Amino acid sequence: MEALAPLLLALTGLPAVGIAAWYARDARGPYVRGIALRWALASLAIFGGAIGLYFAGGDRTAGTVVVVAMVVAVNALAVSLVMHMKRGDRDTRQ
Repeated sequence: MEALAPLLLALTGLPAVGIAAWYARDARGPYVRGIALRWALASLAIFGGAIGLYFAGGDRTAGTVVVVAMVVAVNALAVSLVMHMKRGDRDTRQ
């Protein structure tokens, strides 16, 4: 039963892999590749969080540390993605 939470967490990372693959198939340049890279890194952060949560087992403190680290990593990548998209939008308008 302790493997259910990490499994569900890993399943939530699958859409990010799909979005990364969707952007990666379009080779319009470094702008699109940067978006695909950030989505792929977000999915890796989620998968890493799931693995860490699995190995944390029943230890509540370790589980909390893993989840907080994963949330910080994913949110940092989301901010990076938004900044990258704004920078790309500014570059295409000029």
